[in-house]
Amino acid sequence: MRRPLCSVLLSATLLSAALLADDGTWLPNQFPAAAVKEKYNFEVTPEFLNHLRLASVRIAGGSGAFVSDRGLLVTNQHLVRSCLLALSRLKDGFYAESPAQEPRCPGLAAEVLISLEDVTAQVRGSASQSVAQRNATISRIEQECAARMDKGAHGRCSVVTLFSGARYDLYRYKTYEDLRLVFAPEDDLALFGRERDSITYLRYGLDAAFLRAYENGQPAATPEYLKWSREGVKEGGLVFTMGNPAPTMRLATSAQLAFYRDTALPLAVSRLQARVKQLGKFTGDPAFRALLTEFKTKAGMLIGLRDDRLVARKTNFEGKIRRAVLADAKLGAEANKVWDDIASAYKNWTPYEKAYQILEEDPAPGSALFPAARRMVRGEPPDVAATPPNPTLEAGLIAQYLDELKGLGEKEAPLKPVLNGRSSEEAAEAMVRSKDELLRLAQALEEPAKRLRKRRDELIGALETSAAEKIAQYRFKLFGAADYPDANGTPRVAFGVVKGYTDRAGVPMPFASSFGGLYYRHDNQGPYQVPQRWVDRKAQIDLSTALDFVSTCDIGGGDPGSPAVNRAGELVGVTFDGNLESLPDIYLYSDEQARAVHVAADGIVESLRKVYKTDALLKELGQ
Repeated sequence: MRRPLCSVLLSATLLSAALLADDGTWLPNQFPAAAVKEKYNFEVTPEFLNHLRLASVRIAGGSGAFVSDRGLLVTNQHLVRSCLLALSRLKDGFYAESPAQEPRCPGLAAEVLISLEDVTAQVRGSASQSVAQRNATISRIEQECAARMDKGAHGRCSVVTLFSGARYDLYRYKTYEDLRLVFAPEDDLALFGRERDSITYLRYGLDAAFLRAYENGQPAATPEYLKWSREGVKEGGLVFTMGNPAPTMRLATSAQLAFYRDTALPLAVSRLQARVKQLGKFTGDPAFRALLTEFKTKAGMLIGLRDDRLVARKTNFEGKIRRAVLADAKLGAEANKVWDDIASAYKNWTPYEKAYQILEEDPAPGSALFPAARRMVRGEPPDVAATPPNPTLEAGLIAQYLDELKGLGEKEAPLKPVLNGRSSEEAAEAMVRSKDELLRLAQALEEPAKRLRKRRDELIGALETSAAEKIAQYRFKLFGAADYPDANGTPRVAFGVVKGYTDRAGVPMPFASSFGGLYYRHDNQGPYQVPQRWVDRKAQIDLSTALDFVSTCDIGGGDPGSPAVNRAGELVGVTFDGNLESLPDIYLYSDEQARAVHVAADGIVESLRKVYKTDALLKELGQ
């Protein structure tokens, strides 16, 4: 049966409207080349995309790219911090003048996506196929793919679920298991501004590092690499990134966004803010830094969702999709019910959200000791901490948690036997000293937490998953390959332009920051302290050179380290963060203020040439 003409026209209208912005975490084998050609008068060829894909890597939960034919790759300094820590070089940075001086980084590996293949027909099989049968088919496809790999080759095969099961692709990766450090700057430059500047812009961070991939003890041959651009970025320039964005939630309905905006995020932000405010004296502690980053992230998401324009856009787009579903004879009214079911479910769940966050979803935010006790109670494997927790900070965090539990009431959180007449502070001190005390708390909370998990599963758990699957499949039927699936940590291509913006405070932000910004604040205390060698060599640096810049590329977690290339396919930047206004992009992208933040390629070269004197590295980069 053919789709009604009105449905076809509505789908086309929806799609053309969506492509006006630079949004999209696009599959490497499903890129909107025609839309880019129409908007930017640039033809993105399959050869361009294949070269970008084969030169890009996934590494340390982030991304990177080869920049020479001898295995040299660029990524973020923060992604190789474990290697610098092992070498005790976080403070001073590191440079190897020759391959013989390049130390191995244990635990680091890089993956290149070698090939992609649509295997939907094989995976889906017959309509009556069960989930178990489908999983068995996926496992067989992956095993057969692995068996076809060259003998001795390092790699893996993975069937990737796209559009919530409307499509399946087989990804084959080549793995480089021997990575060695070539160059990394000092922590004070890579993370200039530290927590105060994270998720913000203007930025002045040199968050870049170089590794080398080895095979059989020799630098790997990597003919697919990105040439380093000799020209700096210019405002309005078209750029492309290739990274591995973390999962997004762009299929969330307007009812879900309203729940996050009005209930879930305000609760989470309030809890985190209280801890950040009370425990600010621990600014140097890693646990506090992680807590502050989480607070800024969730606060930024909340600020974005409170922008009525974003939710209005979502509601408007959702309404158009619902009308298109209703107009499609194969979908119709029954399919359209999914949005109403979601709205009803979240309305029924809202009264339980506070207790759920405190007892189950995020108990004792910032604490390392309470989650460890809970894992013991639940028989889960321990989480090995990078550094031992600070007892004083832990006591403060657990005392705050006990106060939260008291606020829920004895019926919801039975604390009397645990506290035994003690104040929250007294009990927390005892719990930090005694594992048994913490275990008693975790055990006392286990039953009420279990009840809330069960209630959430009954009200929204399964429905949340099935609704996302249905909506993804409806969109796939409406738009086909012209739409992009939610990000899921696999390689994606994004495009955009180098462009400044006006932030939420009404302050105009330029498209690039320069080295001069480092020295404007270098006499300040703490995170704005420029290392001494940068002070000594200030006169040699061209302070007008771009250090960081922003673009409208649609990025997310997992994209840091990803290459940004120009129309010639040359590397012009390395992604390392997003601005505050980009945080709501997990739900819905907007290019009005959301920006990806990149280290400028010319800024990296200026640093290597004038400050670090890395002649051999510059020569290998063609600089």
